Amino acid sequence: MAQYAVFIYEAEIPGGWDNAPAELLEAHEAFPGRVEELGGKILNGLALQPADTARTVRGGEVADRPFSDSKQSIGGAFVLEAKDIDHALEIAKVVPVHDGGVEIRPLFDVPQEEPEAA
Repeated sequence: MAQYAVFIYEAEIPGGWDNAPAELLEAHEAFPGRVEELGGKILNGLALQPADTARTVRGGEVADRPFSDSKQSIGGAFVLEAKDIDHALEIAKVVPVHDGGVEIRPLFDVPQEEPEAA
C-alpha cells in the first residue's frame, strides 16, 4: 500500500487542550480504530506544541513565530498507509479537527537497494 503524510491544521483551542470539548477528545481517542475500520493504517504520528512555541529560520535570521501567520497552524501529522489517494482522502475526512482541516501528500517511494552478491 502507498504511504501519505497527513498534516492537521487547526485553530488553537482557547485555554489549550485541557479545555477541549469532550466530543473532540473522544473523537481523537476513537480515530485509530476508525482508520482500521476503513482499511488504513497509521504508521506513526506527531502531536505538536502550540504555534506560539515555534521558531523559524529564514535567510539565517531566527524569528519567534511559526513559518506562516494564519488562524490555523499545523498541530500534528501522521503517516498513513492507504490503497491510493482516494482511499487516503476517505480516511482524511474523518480526522478530528478543531476549526481547520487536513492536507494529504503522497510520500516518495524510496527504492530498495539490492544486496551485493558475494
